Amino acid sequence: MNETKFDGKGSVYAKYRPAYPQAFIDYIYTNIGMCSVSIIADIGSGTGILTKQLLEKGSTVFAVEPNADMRIHAESSLGGFPDYISVDGTAERTTLSESSVDYVTAAQAFHWFDKQAFKTECRRILRKNGRVVLVWNSRVEESDIVQENYEVKRKYCPNFKVFSDSLLHAENEGCFNDFFTGEYVSRVFNNDISLDAEGFVGGNLSSSYALNETHEYYYDFIAELKQLFVKYSKNGKLVLPSITQCYVGEV
Repeated sequence: MNETKFDGKGSVYAKYRPAYPQAFIDYIYTNIGMCSVSIIADIGSGTGILTKQLLEKGSTVFAVEPNADMRIHAESSLGGFPDYISVDGTAERTTLSESSVDYVTAAQAFHWFDKQAFKTECRRILRKNGRVVLVWNSRVEESDIVQENYEVKRKYCPNFKVFSDSLLHAENEGCFNDFFTGEYVSRVFNNDISLDAEGFVGGNLSSSYALNETHEYYYDFIAELKQLFVKYSKNGKLVLPSITQCYVGEV
């Protein structure tokens, strides 16, 4: 089951996964209509990276996450926000009340869902004219560093096929046309990420398919990642070319 894929990844995910660019947050609060009184269901909320950014805007957020490890990390870091509600639920069965939220968000998560069941659940929990925001931080695949990072993962990680955002966008228009009702809007924001060696290695280890310390090739994997960092870094920093892609519409 997809909800177990990140077992044991909570700490590294919370520490090394990037947040979403301010331009994206400004866009959904200025152009899309979110505001401080919005009630949002953040589905597949993980360790609460997007959840935190929504809470900082004053919105009420139901953070729906089925993985206990990820959810506990979010509760530890976000428990001080009065409008944060942690929910043990799935995209297909959120446990939220009917017509209870103004927006649904899914950050770095939609590709894990049963899309039609999620669509049905969104229709159930959204209020009239409510919208869904799907968002990913994605690598710029044409860059040399991303291509070489791809090869290292393919060499060592048996469950690695392509980056999850690559898989989604290979399905692309048909996937979103089937999910959204009528027209939807899409936007792309720059989100280049500057990393030190620890951050680069840690980001790689946060993936669901990454090796853990018990694997026989774990330290070989780490060594090649460090070599890759040395090759592309300058003055102890590596810039990973990245973008943030979002899709917004009614269901």
